[in-house]
Amino acid sequence: MTNTKEFKIAMLRAGYTNESLAPAIGMSKATLSYKINNLREFTASEIKKIQETLRMSDEERDLIFFANDFD
Repeated sequence: MTNTKEFKIAMLRAGYTNESLAPAIGMSKATLSYKINNLREFTASEIKKIQETLRMSDEERDLIFFANDFD
């Protein structure tokens, strides 16, 4: 499950919005929105591309995509 709050913070820090991140990672805006809001799951390759694009550390990636407890 994706930590939506932390994902959005990471996007803002890197200077991206849903509209600018989606094409940067080869995804439609609608699909990205579904995945950020946990209506669909990100694949491993999508997570890797997002990590590279947003310049996330491994710890930040894990907090966003692999944590079990969050609001």
